[in-house]
Amino acid sequence: MPYAPAPPMISVIIPTLDAEVGLARTLGALVPAAVDGLVREVIVVDGGSRDRTAEIADEAGVTFVTRGGGRGCQLAAGATQARFPWLLFLHADTVLDPGWEREVTAFMEAIDTGRRSPAAAAFRFALDDDGLGPRLLERLVALRCTLLRLPYGDQGLLMPKGLYAEIGGYPASPLMEDVGLILRLGRRRISLLRSRAVTSAARYRRDGYIRRSLRNLACLALFFLRAPQSVIARVYG
Repeated sequence: MPYAPAPPMISVIIPTLDAEVGLARTLGALVPAAVDGLVREVIVVDGGSRDRTAEIADEAGVTFVTRGGGRGCQLAAGATQARFPWLLFLHADTVLDPGWEREVTAFMEAIDTGRRSPAAAAFRFALDDDGLGPRLLERLVALRCTLLRLPYGDQGLLMPKGLYAEIGGYPASPLMEDVGLILRLGRRRISLLRSRAVTSAARYRRDGYIRRSLRNLACLALFFLRAPQSVIARVYG
């Protein structure tokens, strides 16, 4: 009989900090993949929440651990604890579109069977808001990803554990840890999926789409200029 590779198995890692508003919906979108056996564990790494984040994680039956030091440290801690060969890093206010698991399974199987070299994949950015502002921002993010192959953490990131270890994992930084990891991967090892990662637009609604977008762009510029994290944090707000 021909060799049959093991089915893909994912450890999902979600960093949280006072995430009670969106966490239940984020976890709910993973249920069909968990039922199918694709998602084998979910690890919520909390940075010191004072709301119902821990209670929601407990009710969902996921692994809950605490780790300070910012989101980069939380993501790294979750990856260290993960037991399965694929890692999916996901923000706590991001909900994957129904059916995402089919596209992800095809991507993973292509790598596991050697039909393509190891790579990471990010989802298509979307916001849970109506109007011209969110649609324009979604198009600009799509353009950034197409031209620069630079997805952010709110698009999710899927990769083999071996590739994650090869590039040294997430940097232990409170901000821009997603950009740091993407730069280590390099353009050729990043794929863009069609399935959407729908992220909360609360920060954009609060700050204004133009102002928030300019702040994010300024943070990116400061990161490339090697500005101290404290400076980037002040600009990010």
